[in-house]
Amino acid sequence: MAIVIGIDVGGSTTKIVGIDGDRIQSPMFITAADPVTSLFGAFGKYIYDNNIQLSDIEQVMLTGVGSVYIDTPLYGLPTNKVDEFIANGLGARHGIGLDNLIVVSMGTGTSFVHIEGERIEHIGGVGIGGGTLQGLSRLLLKTQDFKQITEIAEKGDITHVNLQIGDISNRALPDLPMYATASLLGKIDANASTADIAKGIICMVLQTIGGAAVLAALNSPVKDFVMIGNLTQLPQCEEIFPNMERIYHVRFHIPPYAEYRTAIGAALAYIQKRMVL
Repeated sequence: MAIVIGIDVGGSTTKIVGIDGDRIQSPMFITAADPVTSLFGAFGKYIYDNNIQLSDIEQVMLTGVGSVYIDTPLYGLPTNKVDEFIANGLGARHGIGLDNLIVVSMGTGTSFVHIEGERIEHIGGVGIGGGTLQGLSRLLLKTQDFKQITEIAEKGDITHVNLQIGDISNRALPDLPMYATASLLGKIDANASTADIAKGIICMVLQTIGGAAVLAALNSPVKDFVMIGNLTQLPQCEEIFPNMERIYHVRFHIPPYAEYRTAIGAALAYIQKRMVL
């Protein structure tokens, strides 16, 4: 058995996955106070939980902003780094069967990576993402816990906080149905319920990311967007992105293990002999 370990080291959260042949093995994540603690905690727990010996591991591949703190081989194993945008691209397209797409990596902020054939190119991003969701929730909901925020939002009604086309027109506009958003949070007032506020925050973040992704593909043939990162686990994705697909005539894909795709891509960079740092 020769396993390649891919590790996405964030500021305080580390995601780790092993690839054994064609099999993605038991992705997991660990949260700690700093990236080094998070990395070593994730690695130790991963090999223990999966009964992996150090001799079973062929290569360790690191990526993510926290990987800059690691300058020595991990436990004496062959260790290398790969650019995060390359890892995003390789991980996102794995098993998707698409040759021309934009990867939308929804982390603390959001980055866009264009893939065309074997070419992977970072084309920009927006400073809105999980950090925005947590920051606004701390301010307005007094919590930053994703699970709690989504549970609160499940009871919310987006029509109570967003101004929709139907609120300002008695008929649909060209390419804009009555349910399309005219102004995010444009209807909210001081009497809005906590559930409505939570739903509005999540909707604002996801719609803004989706709209920015569509604009990133403007004047190009790209119609497919692969969404990766922690925000893909928000249940509201299942409502918001299909509505945007109908409006913009595009396709938003959320693949299996979407939140681990950067770590998967790090391992694939070694397996596919792609550019490493």
